[in-house]
Amino acid sequence: MPEAATPQPGASPTWSALRRLLLRLHFYAGILVAPFVVVAALTGLVYVYTPQLEQLLYAEQLRVEPADGAVSLERQAAAAAEAHPEAELSAVRPATAPDESTRVLMHADGLPDGHLLAVFVDPHDAAVLGDLTSYGSSGSLPVRSWLAEFHRSLHLGDTGRLYSELAASWLWVVALGGVVLWTTRRRRERRLRRTLLPDTSATGRARTLSWHGSVGVWALAGLALITATGLTWSQYAGGNISQIREAFHWQTPAMSAAADTEHAAHEDHSEHGGHEDHGASATDLDGALAAARSAGLDGPVEIGVPIAEGAPYTVKETVRSWPVQQDQVAVDATDGTVVEELRFDDFPLMAKLTNWGIGFHMGVLFGLPNQLLLTALALSVLAMVFWGYRMWWQRRPARGGALALGRPVPRGAGRALPWWCLVLVAVCAVGVGVLVPVLGVSLLCFLAVDAAIGLLRRRRDRPRASVAPPSA
Repeated sequence: MPEAATPQPGASPTWSALRRLLLRLHFYAGILVAPFVVVAALTGLVYVYTPQLEQLLYAEQLRVEPADGAVSLERQAAAAAEAHPEAELSAVRPATAPDESTRVLMHADGLPDGHLLAVFVDPHDAAVLGDLTSYGSSGSLPVRSWLAEFHRSLHLGDTGRLYSELAASWLWVVALGGVVLWTTRRRRERRLRRTLLPDTSATGRARTLSWHGSVGVWALAGLALITATGLTWSQYAGGNISQIREAFHWQTPAMSAAADTEHAAHEDHSEHGGHEDHGASATDLDGALAAARSAGLDGPVEIGVPIAEGAPYTVKETVRSWPVQQDQVAVDATDGTVVEELRFDDFPLMAKLTNWGIGFHMGVLFGLPNQLLLTALALSVLAMVFWGYRMWWQRRPARGGALALGRPVPRGAGRALPWWCLVLVAVCAVGVGVLVPVLGVSLLCFLAVDAAIGLLRRRRDRPRASVAPPSA
């Protein structure tokens, strides 16, 4: 929330008017968008710790008694198929430690889009431990999938997704604008050393503003990254970002063999009986895994089972922590040779940045340190919103009564700008509004509300002026 609009000694009239305009935008965005940002911060804060929550809730499916040796992946997949004859084998995620279970992923009727049936098998004796639904490439289990959807849409469908897109669209505007306002205020007061630290000697609203501004400076980079990655998942801005990535060839590359296999799996899997088709191949799951290991794929992997005739196995690393392991290979189902490779090192730079950014947003890029950093960011957002509303309350009219609210920055900044500056501001607003439509529409709503408030105040003040006593 903004400070009082006071003149800046030595500042140009154009910058002074721009600063007042930015203050007014920061005020309205803070007042009206902050509740949506709070919801996104709280739901995101809970989601960050879902890996630990999954381990706690699904320990019976995820963990096994450690033992030496393991049965073949073929036998483990067959055990899952026997337990669920109505489902069709899709992929296998082998256990990577003696106390881990193997996850057999299967297509099953009645599941939402993007979901698979995950059957958990003890790798030491092929005993079926249970089954859960699994979502997406991250393999999210029910609790994480539920919380992810809650964070994204509050389980309200496409309408609910507008809340998170509104929060993501404005978060960077409010954060960047607030930092500009705060740093220019400190420069004006010649107190740059207090830009990064709160002024503990201040009192009242000045003390609140000091905490609000200094914490905002520290949080800016993280909030900008959260916004950028969050918008890639959004409903409207996400589509525009996808078109830009496609135009500049910034997409994440995919193997041609994997694309053929996935297409067959989604289009024609109802025509195949499950595990029997691929069992006739000369290479089995164990052979495909051995070929991938020899090609340098380490750690946790997912083995995609060929469904279409002549399609290869696709083996991909699933580690999204640092260093990122996202290498992929295609293994010929007839002779077990690696016929195609896709290395993460060969990804375009923007695809790598996107991958890293999404991993950071999900809290998996650096493991626990990433989670703690996101926790600090979420708490800083909640604190800044609290301080912002507190400043709004502290700025209320002294004689307005207990329910009076703070005043916005005075109007008229736009009229003080030169024409060329107004044109520049309008062009930037239109450009950002087209790229981020929810921001553009909500900005128009803010302008409409502001215009309506100004009109009502003029009508309210007009009778007062008409009854004012004539001057002597």
